Amino acid sequence: MLLQFLLDILRMSIKALTERKTRAILTIIGISLGPLALVMISSVIEGYGDYVISQVESLGQNVIVLFPSTGYKFSESDLNAIRTLKGVKRAEPFYSIQGQVRVGSETRVVFIYAIPVEIVLESMRGLEVLKGSIPSESEYLKALIGYKIAHSDDNVVYDVGDVVTVTYIRTTSGRSEVRRVSVVVNGVLKEFGGAFILSPDTTILLPLQAGSRLLGLSEWSGIYVLVESSDLVPRVLGELQEIYRGKAEIISFQSIANVISSVIGAMNFISFAASLSAFAVAVSGVAATMITSVVERTREIGVLKALGFRDSQVLLMILAESIVMSIIGGIIGIVLGAIGAHALASIGFEVRASLQTIVIRASPKITATGILRAAGLTLLVGITGGVFPAYRAAKIPPAVALRYE
Repeated sequence: MLLQFLLDILRMSIKALTERKTRAILTIIGISLGPLALVMISSVIEGYGDYVISQVESLGQNVIVLFPSTGYKFSESDLNAIRTLKGVKRAEPFYSIQGQVRVGSETRVVFIYAIPVEIVLESMRGLEVLKGSIPSESEYLKALIGYKIAHSDDNVVYDVGDVVTVTYIRTTSGRSEVRRVSVVVNGVLKEFGGAFILSPDTTILLPLQAGSRLLGLSEWSGIYVLVESSDLVPRVLGELQEIYRGKAEIISFQSIANVISSVIGAMNFISFAASLSAFAVAVSGVAATMITSVVERTREIGVLKALGFRDSQVLLMILAESIVMSIIGGIIGIVLGAIGAHALASIGFEVRASLQTIVIRASPKITATGILRAAGLTLLVGITGGVFPAYRAAKIPPAVALRYE
């Protein structure tokens, strides 16, 4: 009996909406804007957020890098002090500069690091040698080069045994000079993909000795610290900050990932709050539509009451109309939101770092939780917008309703 009544209510609601097609369609469009915006914006933010965080984490969750502040120079005593800290698995100095390499018909900006190469491969998840091998510490004229240095449009430009010439600027005693050095390719890295901070695909890794003997650098650019596990990073990071306060800039990829995660959370909250304005407008639209519907159907309501309809049944009948519109609008909004999210994400996001531009493209993260949240809010729009008109309809006296023209 109850099921039959609900089916009858649903049928009457659909019939009432079809009789007022233009008004119903416009209201449904207004309702769909809320879930469309919520699904599209939040899924793109979460997709790009997860991508950036995964890229940062792949650079080494248990890595800490120290760069000396202006006027301070790292020495062997600094290196030994860091190595004695509890939780530090390994600490190595490194030299770094930026240069240019001719790759095919174009000149590419590259990053050159002179460091014990094996520590980099040990700490960076997914970074592997495609061909060749890692040069030994004594082979300071040999290099491990990134995929995009060795290839141009998937065509091999530099293979194992080839010579790569690097142009860079060296500054000594306040004077800058352009220098060129040539290194032999000892190995080529697998394609890593565009990392958010560091791009191994455009990196040249040299043995530590190359920093002074080949590049002519006299001071370490920093110290690369590998912690025993990611759980120990906060404690080691805290000790290093205490020791080198004002003397060095200390970067932890784990900390960066945590900061990015917090920023993504804040952006999600902002997008959610902005989407609520669309839902608020939808509530007003539903309420206006349903009040107009109640006014137009006053005589019909009087007839139904005269036939024995109770106030609760009339209320449910009117409320069902707004709920049906919300369900239709929610489905349309969620589907269009998912399509719009993929279209928006496909555009990509440019990150400019010095002379290099990295284009990030990530798939939107459309989750069941996000869809259920959008659907729940849309249903709430229908209930909130329709409850007052439905209550008003239920309270119309039958005699007044029957006399209404």
